Amino acid sequence: MKFSLGIALSPLDQLIELARTAEECGFASIALPDSLFYSEEVSAKYPYTPDGSRFWNAETPWSDPLVTAAALGAATTTIRFYTQVLKLGPRNPVLLARQVGSVAALTGNRFGLGVGLGWSPEESLWCGAPFSDRGARGDEAIEVLKLILGGGMVEYHGKHFEFGRLQMSPAPTEPVPIYIGGHTGVALRRAARVGDGWSSAMMRFDELRTVIGKLDALRAEYGRADKPFEIQAVCIDRFGLDGFRQQADIGVTDAIVVPWRAYGVGFDGDLAAKRDGLRRFADEVISKIA
Repeated sequence: MKFSLGIALSPLDQLIELARTAEECGFASIALPDSLFYSEEVSAKYPYTPDGSRFWNAETPWSDPLVTAAALGAATTTIRFYTQVLKLGPRNPVLLARQVGSVAALTGNRFGLGVGLGWSPEESLWCGAPFSDRGARGDEAIEVLKLILGGGMVEYHGKHFEFGRLQMSPAPTEPVPIYIGGHTGVALRRAARVGDGWSSAMMRFDELRTVIGKLDALRAEYGRADKPFEIQAVCIDRFGLDGFRQQADIGVTDAIVVPWRAYGVGFDGDLAAKRDGLRRFADEVISKIA
């Protein structure tokens, strides 16, 4: 099992030092959150809390995850970065391919792209993209990203996106893995069909085990059971060494954690206390997981 550090809600001026410390402590990756803006009113419920409310507010700090990956990549040497997850709905995939390719080049292929459709109608509509057909658009966007990032002169003619022959250089020298987020049946099928992995939001252990079983069956259905596949999990009721071993036993390959929370430090807590939490977690858990 690998461990990724979740940095959502942390002050931006802490991120570089947190990334450096995570790298020193043996974390495999940094999971980068995505939020375009905070709309005062929202016309849909947030799908990952019991009452549909957002657990952040208008003052919560966010930075663009691709810009963040480039900045943290310049300050580190081995740790990887992936978006968890970037919202495809509001974004044009041609422009996104340019950004992803640049980050891959600048970080030495230490970048993975986690994507979801986005849950907020306002984020799509106010960025000029329709919300109602986001599933079909998302499927095409993934095709466009893979096509352009694969290198060479390419063209695409779909229902939602279309372009003539073009080439972006340099193309990544290694494939950029694409992880699919979402808990719905359609999202799980998308992950099994075209993803290099699946990325969860907050889930309980029993729910997580059920979803992993569904993904295994779907990957077999699509003839992809023998291909590498990451399970990136945010499990909210299994912690400590035994808890993470239980997660590994059900198929989690990458546990996304915020270690300082377990030691009583808040998201906006002191940087030194957070770094101490990373070191303590590395000693108590990472060093003991085979």
